[in-house]
Amino acid sequence: MADTAPSKPTACLALADGTVFYGIGFGATGQTVAELCFNTAMTGYQEIMTDPSYAGQIVTFTFPHIGNTGVTPEDDETGDPVAAGMVVKWDPTLASNWRTTEELKEWLSRTGRIAIGGIDTRRLTRAIRQQGAPHVALAHDPDGNFDTEALVASAREWAGLEGADLAKDVTCTQSYRWDEMRWAWPEGYARQEAPVHKVVALDFGAKRNILRCLASAGCDVTVLPATATAEEVLAHNPDGVFLSNGPGDPAATGAYAVPMIQEVLKTELPVFGICLGHQMLALALGAKTVKMNHGHHGANHPVKENATGKVEITSMNHGFAVDAQTLPEGVVETHVSLFDGSNCGIRMADRPVYSVQHHPEASPGPQDSFYLFERFAEAMAARKAVA
Repeated sequence: MADTAPSKPTACLALADGTVFYGIGFGATGQTVAELCFNTAMTGYQEIMTDPSYAGQIVTFTFPHIGNTGVTPEDDETGDPVAAGMVVKWDPTLASNWRTTEELKEWLSRTGRIAIGGIDTRRLTRAIRQQGAPHVALAHDPDGNFDTEALVASAREWAGLEGADLAKDVTCTQSYRWDEMRWAWPEGYARQEAPVHKVVALDFGAKRNILRCLASAGCDVTVLPATATAEEVLAHNPDGVFLSNGPGDPAATGAYAVPMIQEVLKTELPVFGICLGHQMLALALGAKTVKMNHGHHGANHPVKENATGKVEITSMNHGFAVDAQTLPEGVVETHVSLFDGSNCGIRMADRPVYSVQHHPEASPGPQDSFYLFERFAEAMAARKAVA
C-alpha cells in the first residue's frame, strides 16, 4: 500500500513558460533544473534512470505503475542514477518482485535524485509534444514551502542541452576491460572466457548492457574515455571500434570525438555506433544533426530496415537526430522511424561502417535488433579472414 498522502503538496514542478504543477515529493529533497522529456516504456524505470544518455533531463513516465518492481543493482546501466529527476502519476507502490533489493523511494533518496508523484502526466506529455521539451525546475520540500517565481526563473535561465558536451561528465576516467555477458536464466551474468575479436569501445556514456552484448558476441572489450585520441584507440590494435550512446549535443561532443572517428575510419576497421555514437559517426562522415522537438523516448518505437522492409520494435532515447537530407554520397540511410520518418540508421556503402539511432541492447522486441551485434562480429571476422 502506498504511503498516506500529506495534507499539502511537498513537491513542485515549474516550467519555463510559467506553468506550475504541484504534487507529492519522494526521493531526495532540494531542487534541480533540467530539460523535461517523457518516456512511454511500460517497464525498465531503473534502467532509464541509470542510462547516462538522460544526463541533464528529468523523465516523465507515462506508465502509471512506477516502483512496483523495486530496484536491484543487477539492473543498473551505470553505477548510480544519472537522470536529474522523475515525474510520475501515482505515488510509487511497494515493490513486489523476487529480485528486489531496495524500494524505489529509498534508492532515489540514497542516490540524491528528486521525484514528484501525483502529477497529471497525460496533460504534461501533451504539453511536451505540442510545445517541445521544456526547461523545468523540480523542487522537493517536506514542509511544502516553494518560491514558484524563483523556480520559474531558474528554469528560464537554464542553458539547455543545445551546445552542451555532457559526455565528459558521464564517461569513465580511465580505460578498463569488460567481459560480462548478457543475463541468462538461471545463471545470471556469465563471463566471456573465449573472446575472438578485440574491440575498443569509446565511452560517451555507455550502457552496461551494450558492453554485455558485445561480450556475448565474442568480443574482448576495452573501454576508453570519450576524450581518447585515435592514436590511443589504435594502440590497442583492435579488430573493430564501437561508438557508444551518451547525452548532450552530438556537435559539442563531436568537437573532439569527430576528428578521432575520422582518423579511425582511415584504417578501414569495422565501426559500429549506437545513439550518440550514431550521430557522431554521421558528423564524421559529413552529415549534420538537429535538435528534435521532444525527441524519442520509449520501448515501443517501430523502425523499418530499408533493405528488407522488416519492422523492428525498438527502444529509443534521443533528443537529437541525424538529418538524412545531409547524408553525403556513399553513405546510405538504413533505418527510418515509422512514427515520424526520422533517420534511425546509416552505413557506408562500401565498408563495414554502420550505426543505428535505436538501442538494440534494450531488448524491447525482445530480440528484433540483436543482429546488429552479430553483424559487427561478422565484419571483424571477415576482415581478419582476408588480412
